[in-house]
Amino acid sequence: AIAAARWLESVQKWYYNAAGPNTLGWKTHSFLKEAVRKFPENLYNDRVFSIKRALGLSKRQQILPEEQWTKYEEDKFYFGPYLKEVSTERKERRMGKE
Repeated sequence: AIAAARWLESVQKWYYNAAGPNTLGWKTHSFLKEAVRKFPENLYNDRVFSIKRALGLSKRQQILPEEQWTKYEEDKFYFGPYLKEVSTERKERRMGKE
């Protein structure tokens, strides 16, 4: 179990460094907040609904009925294009300052 935890942490650290925000001195939280602001309204509303539902379920120590679980095939990393846009904008601003 300890070896698996160390391996997982090494993968997380690799991904953190590969993702890029830290190379610009930005903390992940601020990077994600900026990406969320770029979401189309329907995606933003879906995300807010999902978070509120999850918090309510957690508070009541419940889970969704299995037929409402997110299917693996439906669970896509929707942040990708918006994070890329934020990263590009920040790099351009940084290049403009030099």
